[in-house]
Amino acid sequence: MLERRPSLPGDEAFLRGVYASTRANEISLFGWHSSQAEIFLRMQFDAQDRHYRAAYPDARFDIVELDGVAIGRFYVARQPGMTHVIDISLLPPWRGQGHGTQLLCGLQQDAARDGAGISMHVEGSNPAQRLYERLGFRVTGDAGPYKMLEWRA
Repeated sequence: MLERRPSLPGDEAFLRGVYASTRANEISLFGWHSSQAEIFLRMQFDAQDRHYRAAYPDARFDIVELDGVAIGRFYVARQPGMTHVIDISLLPPWRGQGHGTQLLCGLQQDAARDGAGISMHVEGSNPAQRLYERLGFRVTGDAGPYKMLEWRA
């Protein structure tokens, strides 16, 4: 069963691994030694985490678990009338199996019940874009390499 639970301080190593998995293809192009990549990823994760927590102090920063095994992260900020997906990332072995769809469909059900929309941003090259489009998210703007997406019931 797919479930979400609040992230805890003891989840930091797992969350760093999830983050690193989202940057693996990009980092491999740099030709860095593994220790260089590790330092870079540590700094980038720390900066991202600080930014997310400062920009969205009331957000839920959840671990996604499948049958009790941590498989990803799902960060969501709810505000009156709009829910913002800050981040949805699954480890590679669990991508493409419908888990992201299940998470987002659950969020859509909650938003529809509450009369709210859902917003998110996605890198233009992210293959998950197809999932978001299939679920009814529409492009509402561009911000550098990111597309701004929105869903309404």
